[in-house]
Amino acid sequence: MAKFVIAGRADCPYYAKTELLADYLQKNLPDFRIHKITQRPEVWEDWLKDVCEKNKWSHKNSPIIWRELLDRGGKGLLLGGYNEFLEHAQLYYDVTSSMTTELMMVIAQENLGAHIQKEQEEEGLKTCINPLQVWITSASAPACYNLIPILTSGEVFGMHTEISITLFDNKQAEEYLKSLVMETQDLASPVLRSVSICTKVEEAFCQAHVIVVLDDSTDKEVFTLEDCLRSRVPLCRLYGYLIEKNAHESVRVIVGGKTFVNLKTVLLMRYAPRIAHNIIAVALGVEGEAKAILARKLKTTPSYIKDVIIWGNISGNNYVDLRKTRVYRYESAIWGPLHYSRPLLNLIFDSEWIKREFVATLKNLTATGRQFGGILAAHSIATTLKYWYHGSPPGEIVSLGILSEGQFGIPKGIVFSMPVKFENGTWVVLTDLKDTEISEQIMTRMTSDLIQEKLVALGDKIHFQPYQSGFEGKTVES
Repeated sequence: MAKFVIAGRADCPYYAKTELLADYLQKNLPDFRIHKITQRPEVWEDWLKDVCEKNKWSHKNSPIIWRELLDRGGKGLLLGGYNEFLEHAQLYYDVTSSMTTELMMVIAQENLGAHIQKEQEEEGLKTCINPLQVWITSASAPACYNLIPILTSGEVFGMHTEISITLFDNKQAEEYLKSLVMETQDLASPVLRSVSICTKVEEAFCQAHVIVVLDDSTDKEVFTLEDCLRSRVPLCRLYGYLIEKNAHESVRVIVGGKTFVNLKTVLLMRYAPRIAHNIIAVALGVEGEAKAILARKLKTTPSYIKDVIIWGNISGNNYVDLRKTRVYRYESAIWGPLHYSRPLLNLIFDSEWIKREFVATLKNLTATGRQFGGILAAHSIATTLKYWYHGSPPGEIVSLGILSEGQFGIPKGIVFSMPVKFENGTWVVLTDLKDTEISEQIMTRMTSDLIQEKLVALGDKIHFQPYQSGFEGKTVES
C-alpha cells in the first residue's frame, strides 16, 4: 500500500492542485492513500522548517509531499513538491492534472476558509470540555507550594477531570508566583490544562469552581486580639463580594489554615450568602496532629488510628473526642483480620497521660496563629476536597467545620467543627452517633469563644473575654 502525506500552506494554489490530483488517485486506486495537512500562511514556514529539521530533509516551498513507509517503518521518504508529485503520478499511474490557474486560485481560497473553520470548530470542542477552575488565595504561602503537586496528581478530582489552577495573591508576590507557575508546568501533569497567576483584585475568582482560602499574610504581631479579629472582616467582605460576582454558581469554597478558621468561614458565608451552603472549614489538620501524638504513644502508624472527632473551634478552643476512636493493625497479643480494630481508650492505660501530656501537646500545636507545616496544611485541604468530590471512606468519621443548624445542641449561626461523612458530593452530619453527648460546661466554653469572635469582628462587642472555668482539658476520655 502507498500512503502519501500532502502538506501545504492553506492558501497555496499548488497545494490545491496537488490535493485534487491526490484525491483522484485515492478514489480510483485501491492501494493508494493520502493524508492531508494544512497550516495557516503565517505559521507555514516555521512548521515546514521544523518538519525538515526533524527528518533531515531539504525543502522550502509549499506543498511538501512525502511517502510513509508503512511496510518498513522509518521517517518516510521525501518526494518533493507539486512538480515531483505530478511526475510520480504520470510515471507510475499514467495520470496528470489539467486544473487551470484560475481554478487553482479559487480552490486555494476555499481551502484557507475551510482550514480556519476547522480550527474554530476544534477550539469550540475544547471549550465544551471545560476544565475545573481551581483558585488558590494567598498563593505565596508554603501550603500552596505543597498543595499544587497533590491537586495535579489526579488523586483529588480524578484522572478524568482536567483542572486549571489560578494562583491569586498581591502584586508583591508576582515574581514568586511566576516561578511557581514554571515549576507547576514542569510537572507535565496529564490533568493540568493550565496554570496562571492573578494579582488584580477585580478579576479574582472568575468562573471558579473551587476556591481554596489559605491563611493571609497579615502581620499578627502588631495587633491586639480584638484588632486581629476585626482585621479579618475587610478581606472576607471583599472575597465574599468577588465570589458572588465572579465565581461559578456551583463554586465550592474550602477554608484552610490555623488563623481564625471558623471566623473566616462564617464571615465568608455572611458576605457570600448565595453560596454559603458550599463553604466549609478544614479540620483534618488538627485531627492529623492528634493521631500522630497518639500513634507515637502507642508505637503504631497514624493512619491506623480512625475516628478522632474534633469539636468546636478548629484554630482555638476545641475538644478532641476519643470515645469513638479505634486502632487497626495494632501489634498485641490479640490479632485479627485487616478490618479488626480495638477502642483506643482500651489500649492507653495511662489516663493521666491523656488528660495532661496529650492535652498540653495538642493545645500547643493548635494554638491560634500557630501555623501548620506546609505539608500538613496541603494534605488536609486536598483530602477534604477529595472526600467532598468522591465521598469519605465508608464507616469513617470525618471532622469538618460547617455552619451549625442546632445539631448536638450547638447554637445556630456559628461555624463549628463536628463529625460528618461525605457522600454524593456533599456531607451529612452524623447526628445519630451514640455516646457523643458533650457536657454543658464544655459546650459553653467552645461556643462562647466562637460567638464572641464573631461579635467582636463585626463591631457588636468591644472586648473579647475568654470563657473562664475550672476545666482546662480538651479531650473526652470516658
